[in-house]
Amino acid sequence: MSEEKGFTTSNVLLAFVIGGIVGAGVALLMAPQSGKETRQKIKELAGEAKDKAGDYISHVKEKVTSAVEHGKEFVGEKKSLIATAIEAGKEAYEKEKEKLSKQ
Repeated sequence: MSEEKGFTTSNVLLAFVIGGIVGAGVALLMAPQSGKETRQKIKELAGEAKDKAGDYISHVKEKVTSAVEHGKEFVGEKKSLIATAIEAGKEAYEKEKEKLSKQ
């Protein structure tokens, strides 16, 4: 039900990560430190955020790739089943047609 409203797990996780980054940035800016120390901490925080974002992106790519592959397999299987059913229907139609034409 949550996916119907657009709140997927990945959206919630991304919002949480972004909120944490923003909160940490505000905390750094509000803390009583020298400008040099604050800039260094912001630089470190930015590096960590970049690393986490990269990890998150690679994780999402893996999931999307897996889902696409699964979807392709699913479609291939169903396509084969539908083709078989259509062929069986055509054969049954032709047999009935022959029976009716002989009568």
